[in-house]
Amino acid sequence: MAVELCLLLLLLCGSTISEVQPIYKPPPGTLDFGFVPAKTYDTGAYHEPGAIGILFKIVHAFLYLVQPNTFPQDLIRKLAQQQFGNTQGDYQKPENVVLTLQAIYYEIGFIVSAALGLLFILLLPLVGLCFCMCRCCDNCGGEMHQRQKKNADCQRSCFATFLFVASLIISVGVLCAYAANQHLTNQVRGAKKLVNSNFKDLKIFLNDTPAQIDYLVNQYNTTKDKALSDLNNVGPVLGSRVQEQLGKEVRPALDAALTMAGAIRETKEALENVSVSVEVLQEGTERLHANLTDVKMHLSNTLNDSACNAAQAASTCNIIRNSLAQLNINANFSGLPGVSSQLAKINDVLKIDLSSLVQKGYAAFNDTPDLVVNQTRNILSDIKSVLESIGSNITTFTRALPVQKILADLMVHLTQSEAYVQDYFPLVEQYDFYRWLGCLILCCMLVLILVFYYLGLLCGTCGYDKHASPTTRGCISNTGGNFLMAGVGFSFLFSWVLMIVVVLTFVTGGNVEKLVCEPFEDKNLFKVLDTPYLLNKHWKNYLAGIIFKNPNVNLTFEKVYSDCKENKGIYTSLHLEYLFNVNELLNISMYTEDVALKIEHIQINLSKIILLDEIGKENLLNFSSSGIDGIDFSAYLTEINKSVTKVDLLSFANDLEARADQLPKGALENALKGHANNIRMIHNQQVVPLEQAMKYVKARSTLNQSIRLLKRTSSELMVKVKNVISAVNAAQDLINNNASQVIVQETKKYMDTIIGYFEQYTEWVKESISMEVAACKPIANVIDTAVDIFLCSYIADSVNTFWFGLGGSSMFLIPAIIFAVKLSKYYRRMDTEDVYDDMENGNNGYHKEHLYGIHNPVFTSSVEQW
Repeated sequence: MAVELCLLLLLLCGSTISEVQPIYKPPPGTLDFGFVPAKTYDTGAYHEPGAIGILFKIVHAFLYLVQPNTFPQDLIRKLAQQQFGNTQGDYQKPENVVLTLQAIYYEIGFIVSAALGLLFILLLPLVGLCFCMCRCCDNCGGEMHQRQKKNADCQRSCFATFLFVASLIISVGVLCAYAANQHLTNQVRGAKKLVNSNFKDLKIFLNDTPAQIDYLVNQYNTTKDKALSDLNNVGPVLGSRVQEQLGKEVRPALDAALTMAGAIRETKEALENVSVSVEVLQEGTERLHANLTDVKMHLSNTLNDSACNAAQAASTCNIIRNSLAQLNINANFSGLPGVSSQLAKINDVLKIDLSSLVQKGYAAFNDTPDLVVNQTRNILSDIKSVLESIGSNITTFTRALPVQKILADLMVHLTQSEAYVQDYFPLVEQYDFYRWLGCLILCCMLVLILVFYYLGLLCGTCGYDKHASPTTRGCISNTGGNFLMAGVGFSFLFSWVLMIVVVLTFVTGGNVEKLVCEPFEDKNLFKVLDTPYLLNKHWKNYLAGIIFKNPNVNLTFEKVYSDCKENKGIYTSLHLEYLFNVNELLNISMYTEDVALKIEHIQINLSKIILLDEIGKENLLNFSSSGIDGIDFSAYLTEINKSVTKVDLLSFANDLEARADQLPKGALENALKGHANNIRMIHNQQVVPLEQAMKYVKARSTLNQSIRLLKRTSSELMVKVKNVISAVNAAQDLINNNASQVIVQETKKYMDTIIGYFEQYTEWVKESISMEVAACKPIANVIDTAVDIFLCSYIADSVNTFWFGLGGSSMFLIPAIIFAVKLSKYYRRMDTEDVYDDMENGNNGYHKEHLYGIHNPVFTSSVEQW
């Protein structure tokens, strides 16, 4: 059965995993294979003893006191090598003597304890026999006579107290033994459920494995579907990648050309704005210039009047005459150069729609994915055929495995084993009942002794009359003394039988705990089993020799148990790769190489893509030679920043009127004031609108913005245009001559993506086989159930607790016997007693019966003499 199980696991794991390889980190686009279907195992290989666990811990502590030595790995190995190595042990050889001494040293605690138990077994019956014979001869307390003592009450109380304490301790021991006995029986009765749970988990282990393998195989479709999806979308996938790499140079070049096309349109708008704004401003300033010239002429004529030659007016007139030059416009837009020639050239440039040409370049470049699709149709069909063949081969290989037959055979063996266990379990329960009954009888022996002691204490204490003499004690007190002596008698009869059982169970259970349970818990037991050449002197690793017929494989009991404990897959736990070379049966790399070769043959030609034709480039050159860089931008900006007039007309008019007031009253004064009013009127009707009216303010602002825009655009215009044309030519050259390198590079990445899906599938299968498929937790549970739960928790702990309670009770029978014998003298009715005669005979009032012949006047005891 074990060989078939190994073959099954071998075949199961081999169909889906390859040898250990470095973990592949796939590119972006991780596949989701879901979770391998697995049922939860029911068995919880852990036992919680409950309240009795406190007793178990106390027993473990006692065993540590008896045997504090660590697990003797080296000693066990040497002893096992002698046993399994077929060496004839000569006990007189030095090495065997050393081994014997080492074993004695390790077992010294058990040996000493067992020796004490044997002394108990031998001596206590012998002492009881001698004690009985001694009492029959009226010695050892057998004489029915009690001497009167002054501290008799104190002694009686002390003996009663000591006997009661000893009886309580014996009672506790009996309870411990009974609890352990009952606990073992209860666990045996409940073990059937745990056994059935283990068999159920093993069936799940066998039944779920084929479904898990089918799931792994079927998940190849996920890989294939993803690869086919990428192949069907080769344009968006590969084409977009090629486009993205080329776009790093192509898109900036086209963006620059498109920006230049926008600059041309903005230049036209700016030139038109300049022409219109200059006309508006020229119109306003020319009319103002004419009015100011007329006012200045009339004012000059007035100052040439003879009245200004008078002594009082001459200086004033000269001052006014000298200020006439200020009556003039300051911003003269009529003298600015025109932009009509530049605007005409820009209009000629705009006859060709450069933006449309650039958009055609964008459209051609964006058609890269379609070009890739059209040029890879034949190769993609070949790759799809390869993918379909891979899936067919995997399915064919999986169906060729004799999995179902092996599983059916294993299930038959498992069913037979379960039926065998179920058939013999009633027999186990029957034998356990006999064991339980025997242990109960042993406990009842102690209970019988305790009943006599407790009844003796009860009757003796309740019936004792301190005023009664030893010969006149009551019937109840006398009965109590008889119960005590009966307890002593049964103690001598039963104690050695109890101690035989204690010694046997102590030596057996204690060594099982120290040599099996504790080393199993800390895995030292597995280290012994994994000792090279231990179980077979020709095999380094016994487990590997059994499974692989190759003892050099590093397969150990400890590693297998630990891996199964962690619920890893059986493939990982047993290192089945040493039996099954998956690469020879399912070499996915061979298929991936075919896919890679197909992808490498992809050839993509992008020479049909035209980013910008010669017409567009010539259009850019015409724009650079449009002459906008020849505009006198400083002249425009200077006139824009000037005020409308050279002097504030209101201030000039007020000053003129103030000068007129300095002249003598007359026609000259009135004329000058009239001119001042005309100047004010010109300011209000013409200067103020030029400065504040929306028409002129907007014209001035538009002119300012347009001139600055033209200045920025014209700055190194020729260099900018040549840079744009150079960028477009470089991008076109990249597409025509160097795109093949980009295509090869991106095709390699595309191939890595497709191959990465297969690598992801392989790594996922490997991980699933290692951790999820055929998870061997049930195997570890079976071992834990058999050793940790059944042997250690159920049997060893219960047996150890039983002998601990029984042995403690048996040991305390010795002081109980002593105290019971002593105490019975104070409870039983005596045949004779000491008499006090007032010191007349010089004997201090105490006389013996054979001297004075004083008999009990009430009753002569006829009780059995001890």
